[in-house]
Amino acid sequence: MFEAVFAVVDPKEINFLNRVMEGYEYLGVVTTIDRQGLVLIRVTPDTFQDVIDILLTLPIAVQIV
Repeated sequence: MFEAVFAVVDPKEINFLNRVMEGYEYLGVVTTIDRQGLVLIRVTPDTFQDVIDILLTLPIAVQIV
C-alpha cells in the first residue's frame, strides 16, 4: 500500500501546506525534498486517500506526482 504522497507546490506555500496537515492532526507529515517545491507527505494506508482529497481542494496549486 502507499506510504507517501509526492507533490509539487510553490516553495512559498510549503509552510501553508504543513500548517494544513498540522490542522488535520498530522494526517500526513510534510517533508521538503528540494527548493523547487517538491514535498513528501508521509501517510498511512488509512490516511492516503484523505490526504489526496485535501490536496485536491486546497486554494493553492498542487501537482501530485
